[in-house]
Amino acid sequence: MARIVGIDLGTTNSLVAYMADGRPCVISGRNERAMVPSVVAMTDNGLIVGDAAKEHLTRSPERTVYSVKRFMGKSLEDVQGELAYFPYHLTEQGGVIRIKLGEKTYSPPQISAMILKELKQRAEAHLGESITKAVITVPAYFNDSQRQATKDAGMIAGLEVLRIINEPTAASLAYGLQQKTQGTIAVYDLGGGTFDISILKLKNGIFEVLATNGDTHLGGDDLDRQLADLFLKDIRERYGLDLSAYPDHMQAVRLEAERAKVRLSDVMKTTATLDLPDGKGRYERDLTRDQLESLTMNLVERTLGPCRLALKDAGLTPNEIDEVVLVGGSTRMPLVRQRVQDLFGKVPHCELNPDEVVALGAAVQADILSGGTTDMLLLDVTPLSLGIETMGGVMSSVIRRNTTIPAGAKEMFTTYVDGQTGVDIHILQGERELAKDNRSLARFRLKVPPLPAGVPRIEVTFLIDANGILNVLAKDMRTGQSQSIEVKPSYGLSDSEVERMIEDSFKFAVDDVSARKLIEARLDAGALITTTEKSLLEGSHLIASDDIAATRTALAVLTAAKDGTDPRAIRARMADLEQAAKLLTVALLNDSLTKGLQGKKVSEVT
Repeated sequence: MARIVGIDLGTTNSLVAYMADGRPCVISGRNERAMVPSVVAMTDNGLIVGDAAKEHLTRSPERTVYSVKRFMGKSLEDVQGELAYFPYHLTEQGGVIRIKLGEKTYSPPQISAMILKELKQRAEAHLGESITKAVITVPAYFNDSQRQATKDAGMIAGLEVLRIINEPTAASLAYGLQQKTQGTIAVYDLGGGTFDISILKLKNGIFEVLATNGDTHLGGDDLDRQLADLFLKDIRERYGLDLSAYPDHMQAVRLEAERAKVRLSDVMKTTATLDLPDGKGRYERDLTRDQLESLTMNLVERTLGPCRLALKDAGLTPNEIDEVVLVGGSTRMPLVRQRVQDLFGKVPHCELNPDEVVALGAAVQADILSGGTTDMLLLDVTPLSLGIETMGGVMSSVIRRNTTIPAGAKEMFTTYVDGQTGVDIHILQGERELAKDNRSLARFRLKVPPLPAGVPRIEVTFLIDANGILNVLAKDMRTGQSQSIEVKPSYGLSDSEVERMIEDSFKFAVDDVSARKLIEARLDAGALITTTEKSLLEGSHLIASDDIAATRTALAVLTAAKDGTDPRAIRARMADLEQAAKLLTVALLNDSLTKGLQGKKVSEVT
């Protein structure tokens, strides 16, 4: 089988790795540097990538693109809050961001493809063979459109992307943590420009993302900036020089700040040196690790907040974390390692190069796919979306197609009718909006106590194992009662049938979405009619007869419109009824509060 490489397509740096003699190895370039800066620059001689492009960051920032990963799969509206951070010009075309370089504009996948092409060429030069297949990593929080944009970038670069896997999962693979039967893993990733924390649950070979958090504008670059600002201030005071007027020297200051930070991870003291402009000679300054830690302590502490939030979202305490994995070059800093250890109460994994650990894990995954490693878990993808039927015959997807498996996902549902004593769980497979157009896999019924509609909380969990076996569990969160079933979602489907189902989803997309919108509008209208009728029974005496008449009129109009075929018209009549019934709703609320307060006073007196 053709060789498959693993690629870490990072915000700041990217790497490519492969399996050699049973061990993952990163591929270095001619300069012996494994990392390729994720930077693309437009020069008079054309586009350049990597280290050469990075040198243009201060010379011509408006023609140098960095952090393009932030824009993958997003529209201009999605990134409005981030535009201030980037000097290059962004526009939008057809809902897709375009980046202006010279006279041309490029999409984020096109820019990412240039970085991927550089990695592809590096791998081909090192291995002496053509590389056409790859596994690429993405952050755990990437949504479907961001993942698809990453696949598109691979295709533009001439790579067939066999798998998109989560970066924290890749880091766990690099350490072989999937060989454990179960456990909870925290992956702390402090990259060059971003910080991510992911809490993973490993059970029977399945990596499930329990929670993610982070800061998209906090990373190693910010730590470097603290030192660089110290140098610039010192140079101003000692030499009367403002280096901001010298772009090349500003770049040199940033690079020396980064080098000093790296050296202080291994030694307690170092000397920073810089050549000054205008014949001012050479700047030197001694620095200690204590000084660096004092400068960066606030930034390191900032990373712990998202860690605590992720733990809270996952419903876990630090003591319940079994393994902690460090990712990203800045986790080499002793201060970072110490604070992470203090928070989680255990020594984090840092045996592997933190810059390389994600790429190494991608290489492990690539080797599994190529059949090179047979004693490890084979991660695959689910060919079609899996979900359940909800009220009105609509399909609600729980696990999307092309999701890497093993995988798990949860959704919360409720009842639609007052006093309902059971909930039918109808499991579906397919890409169409309506249940009737998808493949029925299984059905079961969960008993629930009779309560008002919308009160019961039913958690439905989908878990797919490495063999494509789907286990669906429905649990009443109030009573703890649960019911489950096991099905094989791909059983009996040929590749051509899967392709036909996907093609149909595109072919009938417009009709399906229209049908779904109509069903949802009718359901929402029905719920509003029921609520309003109940309110009229309970509160007619609380407001003027004219307001009651207006509410009844709007109710009758909506009741007549509910069975129509235009969802927008139904929604418009719903808005009319909500407006007409506003006084009734407020009066009922005030009456309820008054009775509640009176009841409290009576009980206090008693």
